[in-house]
Amino acid sequence: MPNCVKHPRRLLAILALVLLPVGAIAAMTTANQSDETQLCEIKVTPGAGMVRLDALVHADKHVGGTYTFHVDKSGDGGSSTINQSGDFDATAGHAAILGSVSLDSKGNEYKATLDVVIGDKSFSCTKQIGGD
Repeated sequence: MPNCVKHPRRLLAILALVLLPVGAIAAMTTANQSDETQLCEIKVTPGAGMVRLDALVHADKHVGGTYTFHVDKSGDGGSSTINQSGDFDATAGHAAILGSVSLDSKGNEYKATLDVVIGDKSFSCTKQIGGD
């Protein structure tokens, strides 16, 4: 029988010393990834021949910044472009609606882009919706 198995406490101590730094590095990596997770979302709500596009920002702490919400529509009735922008202030734990657009969904295609700037970081979300 191997010597380390005869001494399970020694084996546990060795494993703890090896795995502790690995776990710490994994936790730091996860924290960095969550800091850079996209905070923006374009929510699509269809209903009664219409589609509503909501530009949202999610925050796990109080943040403020600027946004630009750009929607391109094309279809049988022609094309149009809608731009909304401004400053925002988001509360921790709540989705803040930055802008909203309601459009006819029948036979149209949309491409929506939301650009968010918080401090020195930029985030971007894009959503494409096809026609019927």
